[in-house]
Amino acid sequence: MTLEGLRVAVTGAGRDTGRLLAEAFAAGGAQVYVTARSLAAAEHVADAITRDGPGQATALRCDLADADSVREFAAALATRTEHLDVLVNNGAAYVEGFDLADVADDRIADVMAAGGTGALLVTKHLLPLLRASTRPDIVNMISACGEVGHRRSGAHPAFYAAKHAHAGLAEILSHRLRPEGIRVISLFPPDFVQNGPRQASSDLTAASVVDCVLFAVSQPRDCFIREFHFEQVQQPHP
Repeated sequence: MTLEGLRVAVTGAGRDTGRLLAEAFAAGGAQVYVTARSLAAAEHVADAITRDGPGQATALRCDLADADSVREFAAALATRTEHLDVLVNNGAAYVEGFDLADVADDRIADVMAAGGTGALLVTKHLLPLLRASTRPDIVNMISACGEVGHRRSGAHPAFYAAKHAHAGLAEILSHRLRPEGIRVISLFPPDFVQNGPRQASSDLTAASVVDCVLFAVSQPRDCFIREFHFEQVQQPHP
């Protein structure tokens, strides 16, 4: 299936993996709605995408930790398109720390709001546009931190908690939206690198994660790929 003409919204697309996702969809000919907490960051990415083509991009502000901002984004998007084919829930606040006390309360609240509540509210408010599509997909960039029993990341417990919330949301939505033909696709990558050699002995790269997303959304409509789980690089035995 071609990505030509698809209308795609990517949260947290101002940099890193979110930007790569937006660029990859646009490279396939999609119309991409680039969101970021900073409108300037979103505009920078959207301008580059539109300049390079073949797809087009529009910048919109969306602070996932702010419910009012999420609602304003959804309303603004609804004035620009009558349907949405793909929502990529990529945006999340990451923070490191082993002990709960390593991170201040306001930062913990921000991480939980963006990664948990923000993903839920974006999906809620964009669901009418997705339901208006003939091929709707919701893609959740979760993290192995959302897997039960995963303990290999240096992320703070707040990030783990937010990702478990996102995973729970994705699981129930996959079940409840399946009868409507809305695919809910979730990725649980371990800590990965933005750039790398893409070899079996190396860390997972952002480019490989992006390729998984494009593969999933390009499948025929009878193919509901629910989750991607990944093995982490392991140190060889001495």
